[in-house]
Amino acid sequence: MHFIKKWAMLLNHQDSSKNYNRLFHISEEPGISIFEPRPSPSHFENISGDVVFAISDRLLHNYLLPRDCPRVTYYVTEQTTEADKDRFIGNSGAGHIVIVESGWHRRIKETVLYNYEFPQDNFTLIDECAGYYISYKPVIPLSVTQVDDIMGELLSRNIELRFTPSLIKLADAVSKSSLNFSIIRLRNAVK
Repeated sequence: MHFIKKWAMLLNHQDSSKNYNRLFHISEEPGISIFEPRPSPSHFENISGDVVFAISDRLLHNYLLPRDCPRVTYYVTEQTTEADKDRFIGNSGAGHIVIVESGWHRRIKETVLYNYEFPQDNFTLIDECAGYYISYKPVIPLSVTQVDDIMGELLSRNIELRFTPSLIKLADAVSKSSLNFSIIRLRNAVK
């Protein structure tokens, strides 16, 4: 019993810059046999070259949508105020909220995604809030799973999926809140 307690304590004090969860990459392209590093689509001060991105299993739902689909996603942490919980979460029992624009409903229903699982080797955490990991080396996926029913896959996780006509005002409000959030592809949102 002493060994188990000590082992659990060690697990709780692991280096958070390394990943101890499963890592994935979502794509609309089937049959990718190797992911080559390429320039980051967004600026990160701590990226110094071409990279391969991965997302942790915990936040995979943020990417289970068509690539260009704008979305606002968020969740509560210990730092989230009661006012923000009431305003953005309400009575939801979900651990995470994913909001997309209504105009994307049909495309979400028709798109097929491919969920590539990556080995953890050579990946480093760069954004804990978003679950982003990077590798400067090429990555050969361990496996790939086809996702034919995006909404079904999303709803099988601890999330609430919401639709709204436009994300612009919501994205602004969420970015000023005490929630942990990701705002993805907002440039494609209805103005």
